[in-house]
Amino acid sequence: MIWTLDLLILLLVVICAIAAISVKDLLSATIIFGVYSFLMCLLWAEMGAVDVAFTEATVGAGVSTVLFIAAILHTSRRSKD
Repeated sequence: MIWTLDLLILLLVVICAIAAISVKDLLSATIIFGVYSFLMCLLWAEMGAVDVAFTEATVGAGVSTVLFIAAILHTSRRSKD
């Protein structure tokens, strides 16, 4: 394994996690969560767990992100901030 690549992906995962919990807009948080899931997919693939990486890509980065975005777009805000 290339440890510098693993370290870079891990650093990006931590940055995405902090950004997802600190951003105020739900749509932005959902997009950052999708990027987080994709980076986790890359990390799993780099470690050799291809089946886990494929599951993370399809469920985490794919289906969950699309469902979250659809749910956010079908709701309305109570107040204008």
